Amino acid sequence: MKAIGIIPARYSSTRLEGKPLLYIAGKPMIQHVYQRASSAPVLDRVIVATDDARIVEAVRAFGGEVRLTSPDHPSGTDRVAEVAGSLEADVVVNIQGDEPLITPGMIEDLILPMRGDRSLQMCTLCRRISNVNEIFDPDVVKVVRDRDGFALYFSRAPIPFHREEWKGRNQGPLGADGLTAACYKHFGLYAYRRDFLFQLTALPPSPLEKTEQLEQLRALENGYRIKVVETQEDTIGVDTELDLERVREIFRERGWE
Repeated sequence: MKAIGIIPARYSSTRLEGKPLLYIAGKPMIQHVYQRASSAPVLDRVIVATDDARIVEAVRAFGGEVRLTSPDHPSGTDRVAEVAGSLEADVVVNIQGDEPLITPGMIEDLILPMRGDRSLQMCTLCRRISNVNEIFDPDVVKVVRDRDGFALYFSRAPIPFHREEWKGRNQGPLGADGLTAACYKHFGLYAYRRDFLFQLTALPPSPLEKTEQLEQLRALENGYRIKVVETQEDTIGVDTELDLERVREIFRERGWE
């Protein structure tokens, strides 16, 4: 099974302009993402997909592969699909360009089920939440799954809602480990069968997708199943200056370059 990783990277951002080129431990963020993804043995190739010449120049400077795409794509998934259209692959992995802490192990966790089950069209990752504050953070997307590990729903709201534990409260009185049912954080890392990727991006944005601002809901609203694989690893998406400083501190603590 041939798997290709594509990293959509957009220069414009309402909360953190030019974030793919912001430096962490002496390298632009996009370089960290590219190099960590390239270390995953399950990927045959890694490509950055961007709409900005500055990112193209930066990726070429460190020896990475990059494609310039249309500036009109409404989402990173559409940008990924444009690049995938000219490639031969069984599986296309959408790797977020603002995840410099992503690990090769997470990519392996994501792809492994698709090697064993040809019926799977789309997979993503989750991790059990241990910090109760993340449950109430709208920037942390939550997911609930059925007994077979397929997504029931994704939300920025705290799901499942623990009615008895949280009744009349603004935050959980218990640590996350003490809740009746576990809460899971969703990571925006996706693996698609190549043909299914084109099928999904051909659909118009769905009502719930637009409400929650979560494009994976388009698949659920149109009746497609998403396998959600639990991983033991964690990462931080860089959306704000505060996120950037947290990631820089983690790099310093771990002695990474």
